[in-house]
Amino acid sequence: MNRSREVILAAVRRSLNRGPLGAEREAELRDQIAAHRRNLVPARATSLDHLAQVELFIAMAEAAQATVARVPALADVPETVTRYLASENLPAELVIAPDSSLDDIPWTTRPLLRIRRGRAGKADAVSLTPCFAAIAETGTLMLVSGAHTPTTLNFLPDTHIILVHADQVVATYEDGWDRLREAIHWNATGASELPRTVNFITGPSRTGDIEQRIVLGAHGPRRLHILVVEDRRAGDHGENGG
Repeated sequence: MNRSREVILAAVRRSLNRGPLGAEREAELRDQIAAHRRNLVPARATSLDHLAQVELFIAMAEAAQATVARVPALADVPETVTRYLASENLPAELVIAPDSSLDDIPWTTRPLLRIRRGRAGKADAVSLTPCFAAIAETGTLMLVSGAHTPTTLNFLPDTHIILVHADQVVATYEDGWDRLREAIHWNATGASELPRTVNFITGPSRTGDIEQRIVLGAHGPRRLHILVVEDRRAGDHGENGG
């Protein structure tokens, strides 16, 4: 074990008035972690077929003040995005995640739409990212962070557009975590290579801290626009959700 880590853990143990775990207790806890036991979940989403789960996801996302557009195929994304930007009086500029799941979007069909791929900066007004999963139960988006999906894209621009393939919609949070565990890579030493961060986003950023008045865009985007693309077969989800 890394020496610095052991020093920190030893200090935590002292604060709890206990020493290192015994072998039996350690094995019990490791088994508990490996089992991934599920919490109780509402039947609202689990009792539905997949098409109904997609409809529930859209309804719950819109109830959380996100806007949603149905898109038949990736080829229709540039036109849909252009129309959305015009409707919100936003500049025809996008910073896009450098993720391979977005490579097949034919942006050249809209030559006036300026595209940059990479991290978001302070000057970027609109970002577009893929998602990893979409939770029907609450209309929540599950995003993973990494070199190809920088977290800055999720929080810096005032408008965040997220591309969701219909087959990425799952019933519950537990289903989303199951998909992530299935997608985790294992390196040569047997250690898992987890995403840097997993973000759950439900609607645009908001707060009610000031006089209990809801204010949008307090800690992130004030607009969350979801594109639900219906051009893939169920189960054909990619590693980054693309």
